[in-house]
Amino acid sequence: MTEFIKKHHLAIGIFAALCALVGTFLAGGCMAQKILFAYDSALPTALDVGCGPGFVMEQLKGSLDPLGVDKDPDMVEACRAKGFEAHVAMAEDLPFEDREFDVVYCSFLLLWVKDPLKVVREMRRVSRRWVLCLAEPDYGSRIDHPESMKGLKGILADGIRAQGGDPEIGRKLRSIFNEGGLDCEMGVHAGVWDIQRLGQEFDDEWRFVQDFSDGRVPDDELKAIKEAWKIGLEDGSLFQYNPIFFAFGKR
Repeated sequence: MTEFIKKHHLAIGIFAALCALVGTFLAGGCMAQKILFAYDSALPTALDVGCGPGFVMEQLKGSLDPLGVDKDPDMVEACRAKGFEAHVAMAEDLPFEDREFDVVYCSFLLLWVKDPLKVVREMRRVSRRWVLCLAEPDYGSRIDHPESMKGLKGILADGIRAQGGDPEIGRKLRSIFNEGGLDCEMGVHAGVWDIQRLGQEFDDEWRFVQDFSDGRVPDDELKAIKEAWKIGLEDGSLFQYNPIFFAFGKR
């Protein structure tokens, strides 16, 4: 998650909204039915791998007993300031015993790691049963309308690759989990922003685009996309959807 926040320069409000969506999905949806109801009394112990500043831990603290790890000491301190136990650690080398947690999960992490399979296998090692990827984007499946904005998908995907990420990680979750020794159930989070919300988030989203274009895209191409974006907001024709996938893995 730390990499998602820092490399995307994503507005905290947008990211918090994504985490709230994930939290609602987990607390009231199929995670509650498949996982949480299996524990009769005490909250299941959980490890948040790449916990960032603890957004998802905050969403799940009533359903799980979470502990966080992140490679960034500042993120660990942010979690501790919220009252959570957190430690500096690498996702590829977790400092815990085998089968130490009931649930091990990550969010917006596999997008940035060099070896997602190694991370998932390490998450499996420290889990008694469940390994969850709560959210990973797939920019290769992004939709932008009007048609004159179609180049936006490639700009963002190329920008992520240039920074060492995998913009199509979402579609690969099943194969990674299966190869990591987990039975996998996979899906995609529902929902798109309405025109009002798209307008509210435009400035932050455009900064996001500029960060990832980073001099690789001609100014006139960016200008044309931005103009089409604004026109779509004004006439109500704008539609944007970037799928966010999840995967539930069971040992």
